[in-house]
Amino acid sequence: MTNLKITLRLLWCSLLCAGTLVGQETKERNTKIQLPDIPGYITLKADFHLHTVFSDGHVWPSFRVREAQRDGLDVISLTEHIDYEGFPDQIQYDREAGFEIAKKRAEKTDVLVIRGVEISPRVPPYHNNALFLTNVDNLPYDYMKDTQSTFVMKDNIKKKELMAPFLEVEKQGGFVFYNHPSYNWWDKKDKELFTDIHKELLSKGILGGVEVVNSGRYNLIGHRMAEKYNLTLIGNSDAHYEIEGSFKTHRPMTLVFAKQKTEASIKDALLNRRTMVYFDNLLVGRKPEAEPFFQNAVSVTTEKITTGKAPRLKVSITNNSDIPFDLTCTTDYIATNMPLGKIKVPAKETASFVLFPVWEYPEKLHIKTTVENILISPEEVLKTELIVDIE
Repeated sequence: MTNLKITLRLLWCSLLCAGTLVGQETKERNTKIQLPDIPGYITLKADFHLHTVFSDGHVWPSFRVREAQRDGLDVISLTEHIDYEGFPDQIQYDREAGFEIAKKRAEKTDVLVIRGVEISPRVPPYHNNALFLTNVDNLPYDYMKDTQSTFVMKDNIKKKELMAPFLEVEKQGGFVFYNHPSYNWWDKKDKELFTDIHKELLSKGILGGVEVVNSGRYNLIGHRMAEKYNLTLIGNSDAHYEIEGSFKTHRPMTLVFAKQKTEASIKDALLNRRTMVYFDNLLVGRKPEAEPFFQNAVSVTTEKITTGKAPRLKVSITNNSDIPFDLTCTTDYIATNMPLGKIKVPAKETASFVLFPVWEYPEKLHIKTTVENILISPEEVLKTELIVDIE
């Protein structure tokens, strides 16, 4: 063992020992990013696709926890490739080490760390992440020929070798989602990216989700897969280097609508497709979650203006969240200086418009609202109605 290997192992041991001094307290929510809850559930911010030096990443596991705390996340998973070792001459390969280091570091933070891996053959079913595992070492990767500083698969790989890690995930009660479906990973044998193996994994209840955002990029193929096969919407950073400076607005994340901040509740949310994806100030979700999320993010007030030649009504929309909204609003009245009904409501700010004239004030004002930066399907944005009492 090289001196560097010995040093890294000693550092790991010291982190583990230090971690035992910290009590197992209930995790509080990370409040750095303010987001609304939806009825019956709290909103948790998660990144389920991260790498460290224990596969092909370039940061230490505890650094991922520090980043997550800084960036307002509640949940992360270090999903190391089970079939690739990036630094075999420097680090003794241990598929549980990264999780254990991160878990101990997380005891001092609001971050919950979930045990996960990435299963990454270059043939169908391609790259997939598995979460909520109990023993990573039990996942086989017999389709590989060489995993040390290179990625070489065996010739004449058998289907059972490709299925084996997924069947082990099923045995452990894990949740699988399809990573970044794309022709960049295509083996050129079949134009269909959702292959027969994917369909088999879906029918067995093993495959449950798909990334519609990876590394800050929206994936229309993934979104259409989610809609066609009723898969959970997932969005992640897939970070290999440090997060800071990697994204122009904020890191991508999965919003998880859970009963409470526990691993069991998060798993229940993923199994029941209670998620949205937040990236580059855009949201991707389904209407049952997206509509109450938006409705709870904003509040509307009105002010009667009776001075002047005709009565007016000032309408103010306050955004109580850290996500800006681009809206198109229409009512039964004329909105002055508001072409096409467009209005931007920045995060934690109020935007107003004036209806003129309003000859008779209604008891309630109905504002038909299109939220241009919330996708509820690949071809449709959220349409809802804001209703406010007029006093």
